[in-house]
Amino acid sequence: MAHTIDPAVSTPARPDPALAELLQSVVDTARAIFGAQASSILLLDDAADELRFEAVSGQGQEFLVGRRFPAARGIAGWVAASGEPMIVDDLRDSTSFDRDIAKSTGFVPGALMAAPLVRGERTLGVLEVLDPSPQARSGLPELDLLFLFARQAAVALHVLTRAPASATPPRTELLRLLSEARELLEE
Repeated sequence: MAHTIDPAVSTPARPDPALAELLQSVVDTARAIFGAQASSILLLDDAADELRFEAVSGQGQEFLVGRRFPAARGIAGWVAASGEPMIVDDLRDSTSFDRDIAKSTGFVPGALMAAPLVRGERTLGVLEVLDPSPQARSGLPELDLLFLFARQAAVALHVLTRAPASATPPRTELLRLLSEARELLEE
């Protein structure tokens, strides 16, 4: 299932506090759910053809936000391009894993889970969970959970980046989002 890679989210010069809070909440929650050493959200920057760390929880949170790397590299690049989630239990044997990028961040995980942030047919970025506990990455149900969580985060991200900072979404938009969330939960 290929998706169009579309940044659909532009990073303002001054970060929107609501957007920063949402993204931090997502990575903190993903890290807790999967018992991971770290979690991050990377958003696509179409103009630069790069992935940019927008939120980080755990290892690297002090310095990774704002770092960029080419969108076509590594597992995050593959997940963004394919629109498919991925679990890699042993990164030492993975040909998709870009060890140079990991070394440049100061944290080289042994395992990871990644899911695209998908809104409709658009991939906005990638949610990664690094060094999740072994039982949290044991199979398809866990990967499905990460994918579902990433899709919900993408919907919220879409709403926040489309609405003016001072406006609240109209009632019909909120009802539509609730309906979409129910559909995601039924899948």
